[in-house]
Amino acid sequence: RCAQMTHRYYRIDPQVFTRFPGYRRGVVAALDVQNPPAPAGLVTELRAAEEALRARLSLEALLEDPTVAAWREAYRAAGMKPSEFRPSVEALVRRVLRGDALPLISALVDIGTLASIRYMLPIGAHALDEVRGDLSLRLARGDENFEPFGADVLEHPAAGEVIFAEDDTVLTRRWTWRQAKHTLVTAETRTVEFNVDALALVTDAQVHAICEQVAAWVQTYCGGQTRWAVLSAQQPEMEI
Repeated sequence: RCAQMTHRYYRIDPQVFTRFPGYRRGVVAALDVQNPPAPAGLVTELRAAEEALRARLSLEALLEDPTVAAWREAYRAAGMKPSEFRPSVEALVRRVLRGDALPLISALVDIGTLASIRYMLPIGAHALDEVRGDLSLRLARGDENFEPFGADVLEHPAAGEVIFAEDDTVLTRRWTWRQAKHTLVTAETRTVEFNVDALALVTDAQVHAICEQVAAWVQTYCGGQTRWAVLSAQQPEMEI
């Protein structure tokens, strides 16, 4: 194993599981990857997933989809208006259902996009090359720092907000809503982790299968070594 991946922990605070019973997060970690533009095979899979999504779901029926409805309800339970702060999977699916071909960013980012629209789950990638501290999904105190991607401002989360953080540096605000610059995946990324977020309506077997598929896509299109685990109330911590 690369030294950079030793003695760091990834934890989900028990309060998260208390507030959202049945929630699990799959974590797919990959070392020594390459991140080229999406190869033809990956682009083909992504476009096929877009077409399959449009064939089975319309924009008018989006809010009736069980997964989207469950995430909107979870956001409401977390104190967020889902019409104002849309869960990432809903925002992505809306773009597809409007007829947009999703932009190609890079192989690793596009794998996350493909997985998210195929499985209708929030699935996102974080580069770990510059991460030195422990990672946690937890409730914010309110004094943590967040520097959003695409803006030169420093924000602080609201107290009690669900955040993904490296120590006191916020990597994602509002659970799955907006990512920071700090772990942005670039062409130079060599170490990465994918978060696979699942609510109670998704079975354990499905979460495991999705993590296996994400790991397989990474190995096929980006190389490297992969491993994964599913964090839950029964297993809230892993070493990465």
